[in-house]
Amino acid sequence: MSRSRTALALGIAAAGALSVASATATATPLPLAGSTTVTPAGHAFQATLSGKATLKAGSVTVTCTVSVAAGTVPAAPGNQNPAGPVSSPISAPTYSSCTSSTWGVTPTVTTSGAWTVSMQNGSPVTATMTVPVGGLVVHTTGLASCTVTAAPTAPANVGGTWANGTPSSLTFTNATVPVTVTGGFGCPTSATSSTFNAVYKVTDTTDPAQQIAVGP
Repeated sequence: MSRSRTALALGIAAAGALSVASATATATPLPLAGSTTVTPAGHAFQATLSGKATLKAGSVTVTCTVSVAAGTVPAAPGNQNPAGPVSSPISAPTYSSCTSSTWGVTPTVTTSGAWTVSMQNGSPVTATMTVPVGGLVVHTTGLASCTVTAAPTAPANVGGTWANGTPSSLTFTNATVPVTVTGGFGCPTSATSSTFNAVYKVTDTTDPAQQIAVGP
């Protein structure tokens, strides 16, 4: 290689190294999660579906109009986290009065296992509902016999938002849930995920005059 080509190659290499070093030096770390407090500490709450909940897998949509879950805000100081979310165990939500978008098909939704919901203060306040392995199963009968299992191999985190109010609300909008589908004709067996939509109103059952709230 000629001296001029060697010098050019070394110059390019040096410039590249300088660029990498500069980028490394100026890179900023990801921000830490802010503090979160859920109140009132130790109070029990109930989440009641407002309107309808939908679970869509492939071309099939299951709609339920009744759903309830219950839980308890952690006692102090567990209701506070200076650098992250506050998590509460909840009962497995129940779903009833369910219909299918496919004519002649009747769905039944069963839930089980240890569910949780966590809140992270911010703008907006984010909420994450964790579905345990196999914690939600939809079984259909009639013209199509299908089984849809949510979180089939690992717990699934379902993302939503929280809004303080009277009562407060927990909203899931097109949240993605991993699923497996088994069955014969008419079953969306190729689906590997579903979308979940629901709005829950959350009330304080320890003292109905108070509201469950999320803050810093």
